Amino acid sequence: MSARKASTEIAAKSPRETTALFGHAAAEQALLDAYRSGRIAHAWLIGGPQGIGKATLAYRMARFVLAHRDPMADAVQGAATLDLDPSHPVVRHVAAEAHGGLLTLERSVNDKGVLRNVITVDESRETIGFFGSTAAVEGWRVCIVDTVDDLNASSANALLKVIEEPPQRSLFLLISNSPARLLPTILSRCRKLMLRPLSVSDVIAAALEATDLSPGDAKLAEAAAASEGSVARALTLLGGDALTLQQKTTALLDSLPNVDPRALHALGEAIGGTDRTTLAAFVDGVDRWIAGRLRTGDANAELPRLARLAEVWEKIGRAARDTEAYNLERKPLVFSVFGLLAEAVR
Repeated sequence: MSARKASTEIAAKSPRETTALFGHAAAEQALLDAYRSGRIAHAWLIGGPQGIGKATLAYRMARFVLAHRDPMADAVQGAATLDLDPSHPVVRHVAAEAHGGLLTLERSVNDKGVLRNVITVDESRETIGFFGSTAAVEGWRVCIVDTVDDLNASSANALLKVIEEPPQRSLFLLISNSPARLLPTILSRCRKLMLRPLSVSDVIAAALEATDLSPGDAKLAEAAAASEGSVARALTLLGGDALTLQQKTTALLDSLPNVDPRALHALGEAIGGTDRTTLAAFVDGVDRWIAGRLRTGDANAELPRLARLAEVWEKIGRAARDTEAYNLERKPLVFSVFGLLAEAVR
């Protein structure tokens, strides 16, 4: 049987379980140097496109700090990277979500088993008890927020209160796919570490590390080349016919504002069903298309159109999240997306 799963979704390790890091040596060095200086900033914003290794770097840093409590120790001063042996107890405990010195804030499922759209204020307030109580584990306490983009206004303000008055030996690692959209009050209290998209070779290496794919898989090379430096995108494109579907989505988007109704109906049918990879491929294709238009547009000549496009982008993101969270019909989403974009680009 091929290394690829029979399912259209590729099984991959979570960043919590991943110990190898590809393509971000300079960012890793910045964190290591800051820690062994003994004067590390208490809050870091790790930003960049989705799926390039930001969470992997955050967990790598968290494990290193939790394993090496004294930044002046010889093991820290002589370290070349943040790497720990996979058999180290801290590595095992973090992977099992069983380390008392680490708190992770991320979207959770509700009582109906549906993934929430945001990190709730109650979850954000867990940081107060985590940093304020007597330490269950001596040494540092680390909080990873994956992602800070998922905080709503209330949960962001709750987190901000803790970041503004950080306890000693506390470290916040805030992950963001869209740093420019964050509250200025949070941005101003963080040291910023921006990561770039990975090279094709690093995408392939990271995908192989996180999955049981075969190194000689031609589809992997094709997906990596189309991934724009994102491992998450490459794995999405490997699922079923996701790469072909995304190409069809882009072709239709390029025809805006005039779209062939039959082609649009066919796209809606292709995205229907319950396969998560098809919806993800469609949304990803739309995101890439809009981002490309915003990057290349003439801001002086097309400012109103670019503003409309950015506003529509926000609406599409919310609609896509609702469709996934509540298992809504997908074909109406496709028509809604193209309707909004057609108006925006006229």
